[in-house]
Amino acid sequence: MRYVLFDVDGTLIDAVDNQRLVWRTWAERYSLDPDEVYRVALRTRPMEIFARVAPDQDPRECLAALHELEDDDVRTGTYTAFDGAAELLNALRPGAWALVTSNYEHRVRGRFARTDLPVPEVVVDAAAVEQGKPSPVPYLRAAAQLGAQPKDCLVIEDAPSGVRSGLRAGMTVWSVNSPGAVDGEHRHFDSLHEAARDILAFVSGVPPHRLEDSVTGQ
Repeated sequence: MRYVLFDVDGTLIDAVDNQRLVWRTWAERYSLDPDEVYRVALRTRPMEIFARVAPDQDPRECLAALHELEDDDVRTGTYTAFDGAAELLNALRPGAWALVTSNYEHRVRGRFARTDLPVPEVVVDAAAVEQGKPSPVPYLRAAAQLGAQPKDCLVIEDAPSGVRSGLRAGMTVWSVNSPGAVDGEHRHFDSLHEAARDILAFVSGVPPHRLEDSVTGQ
């Protein structure tokens, strides 16, 4: 068997505007430059962000404020699944795929419910691991829960830290929805929709052109 491990934000769900708004609101609460805070937020994890942009603030209070804003955004924000995401996930065999996210599972479930995406049996979130991406731990944890070997796993990511995480886990890594290829990845696609046929082919072990023939009845 082969397996697919998906990142969530930026890969399956377009959450860029939501993330930017959350960080802008958080930055304004602490009288910080929203653009600078967001640039830092794109590159690292929350506690490291707070240490850099708000070293005089209590990091626990900063995190609580961020979590409050993110939870509110899940309830009230506008979300869109990337083109082809629902069709792709529904076409995958149960038990053959998982979500690996730096967010928290309750937010993922809230966003998936609002975008009509199915949730798999395995979700590895920020609370499940002590070391997040780019550590290999999140993807290795997902593989272990699926009963999969790393060599049999395909990682679908949009961000450099996620790509590095999958590569360090010894997995095949493809990127989607990003302007260009990330160093070290095995393949790059401009969009998730463009990658969908090849993702299904990887899981099934059928060459992409053969998979397309079977779908069209040829």
